[in-house]
Parts: sequence; structure tokens; C-alpha cells
Amino acid sequence: MKKITVGAILLSMMFAGVNAQSLKSPDGKFEMDFQLKQGVPYYNLKYNGKTVVEDSKLGLRLFKDTSIKFASEIAKPEDAKFDLNGGFTKTDEKRDSKNETWQPVLGEKKNYINHYNELAVTLNQATTERSIVVKFRLFNDGLGFRYEFPQQKNLNYFVIREEDSEIDLPSDMKAWWIVADYDSQEYQYQETKISEIPARWPKAADANASQTLIKNAVQSPLMLKREGKEPLYINLAEAAVLDYPASHLEVDAANFKFKTHLTADRQGAKGYMQTPMVTPWRTIIVSPKAEEVMDSKMIFNLNEPTKYTDTSYIKPTKYMGVWWEMIIGKSQWAYGQPESNVRLGATDFSKLTPNGKHAANNTKVKEYIDFASENGFQGLLIEGWNIGWEDWFGHSKEYVFDFITPYPDFDIKMLNEYAHSKGIDLIMHHETSGSATNYERWADKAFQLMNKYGYKSVKTGYVGDIIPRGEHHYSQWTINHYYRIAEKANEYKIMVNSHESVRPTGESRTYPNYISAEAARGTEYEAFGGNNPDHQTILPFTRWMGGSMDYTPGIFQTKLDYYFPGDTRFVKTTLAKQLALYVTMYMPLQMAADLPENYKKHMDAFQFIKDVAADWDDTKILSAEPGDYVVTARKAKGTENWFVGGITDENKREYTVDFSFLDKAQKYEATIYEDGKDADYINNPQSYNIYKKQITSKSKINFKMVRSGGFAVSIKPIK
Repeated sequence: MKKITVGAILLSMMFAGVNAQSLKSPDGKFEMDFQLKQGVPYYNLKYNGKTVVEDSKLGLRLFKDTSIKFASEIAKPEDAKFDLNGGFTKTDEKRDSKNETWQPVLGEKKNYINHYNELAVTLNQATTERSIVVKFRLFNDGLGFRYEFPQQKNLNYFVIREEDSEIDLPSDMKAWWIVADYDSQEYQYQETKISEIPARWPKAADANASQTLIKNAVQSPLMLKREGKEPLYINLAEAAVLDYPASHLEVDAANFKFKTHLTADRQGAKGYMQTPMVTPWRTIIVSPKAEEVMDSKMIFNLNEPTKYTDTSYIKPTKYMGVWWEMIIGKSQWAYGQPESNVRLGATDFSKLTPNGKHAANNTKVKEYIDFASENGFQGLLIEGWNIGWEDWFGHSKEYVFDFITPYPDFDIKMLNEYAHSKGIDLIMHHETSGSATNYERWADKAFQLMNKYGYKSVKTGYVGDIIPRGEHHYSQWTINHYYRIAEKANEYKIMVNSHESVRPTGESRTYPNYISAEAARGTEYEAFGGNNPDHQTILPFTRWMGGSMDYTPGIFQTKLDYYFPGDTRFVKTTLAKQLALYVTMYMPLQMAADLPENYKKHMDAFQFIKDVAADWDDTKILSAEPGDYVVTARKAKGTENWFVGGITDENKREYTVDFSFLDKAQKYEATIYEDGKDADYINNPQSYNIYKKQITSKSKINFKMVRSGGFAVSIKPIK
């Protein structure tokens, strides 16, 4: 616990109740207090009468005017008069409440409940004649707050130097975190106490294609646990990051405190504002049960409903891809030799010497189409179909792709006609190489080409440093770019699956065609630096809190020495765990990532991937502990079919599934896919057992998960 002096207690008592406003959650379990201490705004949060967030400051620092010098303007004491973090008096307060049920276009449940009480406090800064509003919403699962800036004479255009929202915790909690970075979230999760973060931080990052690390800061969502006799879980995140940079959390390890750190541009500015405007919400989800934190939909509730008039084209999609073979190095994206010096509009690609390993060729794509069609998939992603891959990365090249011109061995018209004849929609791939400006110039023509050939969804990519140069993947300009692309795609009725972009913060409610994203360390890293066995048990508590991730599971051939004798790389899971990921991780754009040849050897196990749904009417988190295990049950959209998945970390575990969530009047046939008795993620990952069993709501089944193993269950009513 923090040291509290008698003087501090007396000071606290002196200010208690002065200009204080309280807000309770609808169920009364949470209470938030807001007050001004000598003109400085503070809030705190209690759960069941006990403090979970101590008095924490609010406010923003601004640049002195709207003319920012290139990364050289250093704050001076006299600049403080421009800030919005003190000198306030309360001039108004308004209260509101809402209890509504809404339906996501795609989601983990058919209905999301949005129930909160709201307090909006208007603060006036007399010396500058400026006013801001601090708005709080208290739900039954925690708190959200943001700043609002009404249009006014002395606050019209302004530039943010930093947002200083604090979250001050009472004790040294366990934390699951990754290093803060303006450009990437693709890092291994660390598990330490808050106080231990600075010591671990220098060793917590490996190399990335684009990287701007923030020392002693971590990324959100951040999962925390108070251990002991009364455990408590806290998740810190943000919601509705629109026209604003994504934030990180600076760590005050000695005081167990976090402070917002916004992503900057090259001038050091964090946000260019024009009133009226609002910031994203800062979110604090709290529960004594990890399962309830994971099940929270607060972040989505804090986003605005969509303004799209037609969402009928937005549908869950199960797909395969000409992708994994390039990731592991069996094939290549480029058509020509690596030394080819290509220029779009000048190079005759038909005269390039082929490298002989180009994967996106007519023959191979047709083979993938055949297999996907035979096994009931809806889509096939093809990467490396378009010219420009010979020098696509690492050159800060702006005109790197045109998104409409195929390589000589990719007949786009023929392949689309062939795919459609087999009931398959090809999925477009638009890698930008970080050149967002180039992509915006080509977006209309690219989407028109997709409409012409019947492509319904696109996977975008942002590998490398962002162009315009000096911007970052999470800065305000680039955030706006991602949603400009989503809006443009909506004009053409196209769904977007974005990679190397910003993590979602519930925006799928507002932009439902932004169907999925990557923004974390996915399966591809199993072929790069590797993912730890606990990785998939942490992601549902962190990256997944604000939206779906395209994790690309389903790897059956986990040992890469199968392709390259002596290669030591391997996917650190059992085959059964790969099946379970389709349930424990929500993915409405759902990929079977391995090669057809590997699925053909295990068609009995592949049946689960064929059967499992991609969108849901109901989800129940049966049991979960970050970093250890996750067991989830989901009911398929529009059916009475259920699916259960369970995964574990590097430790063996047993878990008994209680099927009491099933209809009590119905009998079911369960098909069980589990680790074999001799399975091991290192020594024998492809050992599994499949059997069928009749079950009811009274049934219980015990599962034994091996190291980094799992189980999956497909449940269908017996008619």
C-alpha cells in the first residue's frame, strides 16, 4: 500500500465535500466522486464501498497558439497559462441516464445492453474565459469519462500538447502489458507487478517494421489484477478514438499510477482541434471476476450508433488464403527477382524475369478455390496479386502500388469468374506499405475494380513507416485516414479487414463495415519471433476488448521443419488448441490459415473449422484467467447450435464444462475435439482425439488440456 501521512489525511478531509459531485451506477455498486481541489479537477471511483481508483487528476496541456515549431517548442513555466488543467470553478452540472438494448450488425451477442447514469460537469477557467465539460458515465461494469469542448470565443481552434488524465490505483497490482509504441502493438505480453514495469520494459520489445517506442509507458487495453483474498480485476482502455490520436499509459511505478500519453506527430503536437468537439472516452472496467471483465461491452456502448443507411452487405465470412505459404517462406508475394528495379507506369512487368516462387498465380489460386469451395467456405484471400511487390518495403516509396494492375500470371477476370462458378468470393488485398496518401488517391479506382469483379471485402495493410512522412500509425491524421477508407468502402458496399492499423476501440458500432483488424501479434508471428503459449489467453482481455482481431488461426502443420528440414520455428500450440481459438477469439471474418495439403491430412479435425460459426447470438465466458486459460461457449447466429472452446497456457489443466446453458427441453449431439493423451505442443502437437456424445443441459464433461493445448466442442440439437 502507498504511505499515507497524517498531513495528507487532514488535507484530504479539508477538501472532502468541497465542490464534490457524486454519481452512482444503476445497480449502486459503483460510486464516482468528482471535485475541484484548488481549481484542479479530480475524480475517484469506489466499488462496493471500497476505493479502486484514488483521487486522480484531469486536464490537458495546450500549445500557446496554433503555430507549432518543428518538434522544438519546449514548455516554459509561462506557457502553463494556456493549459486546461487548473484554475477552474464549477458553473453547471447536468445528469442523465439511459437503459437501452441495441443490436450490433456483427457481434458476440444478438443484443448489447447500454445502461448507465451520467454526470456532466461544466468548468469555467475565469482567467482565460474558457469552459470545458467533463462527462462521466457510470455503468454496472465501470466508468467512462471524456472531455467536451463547446464552441466559444476563446476556445475555437487549439492544439493539444498532451492529455493528462490520470488513473491512480491504491495498490501494486499484477499487470499484463506490452510496451508503448506510436506504430505497433505487435509485441509479446509481459506479466509483472506495476512496480516492476520499468525494470522489465527495456527487455520487452523486439524489432518491428515500424517502431517508435515510448519509454516506461505501456499500451492499452491494460489488464490488471489485485491478488489476495478478495481479488479484483481492472481493465484500462479507451473508446471511440475518432479525430484524435490513440493513447498510451505512462507508468508511475512507485505510486501505482498511470497517465495518458497521446501519440504525437513529427512536430510534437498531439491533436489539432476545432470546437465543438469531444475527446475519446477513458474507460475503467472493474469486476471481482475475470470473466465479467472479458464479457464487458462498455467500450462498444460508448461509441455512437452507425449512420449507415444500408448494412445488409456486411456479413460474417469464413475464408481461406494464399498467405501462410508466403509467411513461412515457401512462396513469395513478388513476381520478379528481388533485384528488380521497378517503377509503376514505366516497368513492363511481363518482361521481368520471374522468380519462380510467386504464389498468386492462376494455377495455384484455382487449386485453393477448389478446396475452399469443396469445404463450404465463402471467401479466398489472395496476397501478392498486384504489381509492385519487388521493392514494396523499406524504401519510404510513396507510389508503391496502384491497387488495380495484376501481375502477368494473375488473370483477374478469369479467376473471379472461376471463383464465382464455385460459390467463392475472392477477397481483395491492398497492402499500402504505409503509404496512406497513395492509397487515398487510388481508393475510388481500387474499389470500383472490386465492384466490377464482385469482391465484397478487402484486407488492407500498413507495413512500414507511414507516409505522409512524420506521421505515425496511431497519430490523429492516420486515425482519420483509417475511417476515411472505411467510409469510402461503405460507398462501394465493401467490408474492411485492416492490418498494422490502430487497435479498435468499439468503432465497429459506428463503422460496422470495419469488420475486423489485426493491431496485435497474430499467428504470423509464429513464423517470425514466435508467440508464447499464454499469448492467446491474454489477448481476449486486452486487444479484443474493443473489437474483433483477424488472428488467422487454424495451423495444423505446426512444425516448419516439415517444409525446411532443420528449421527450428514452430507454432507453440497443439492442433486441438488451434481449433479452440475459433471459439475463444471472436472473428466474424474468420480464416482457416493453413495450406490445403495440411488440412487434407486431418479432414476429421478440419470438420470443426468447417462447422464453427463466425457470428453469434449469445456468448458465455464459462471460465477465464488472463495468462492462464479461457473457456468460452457461443451460440451460432440464427441457429440452436452451440460451440465451446477451451485453451490453456504452458501448463496442463483440467476443466469440467457444465452444459447448463443449453435448452433444458432439448437433447444434443456433441462432437468433441480434444488433445490426445500423448499430445504435447512441442513433442507431439498433432495428437488429438475426436468422439461424439449425447448431452443435455444436465451434462458435464471433464477435459484434460496438455501444455498449450485445448479442446473444442460442436453441439447440435437432435431433431
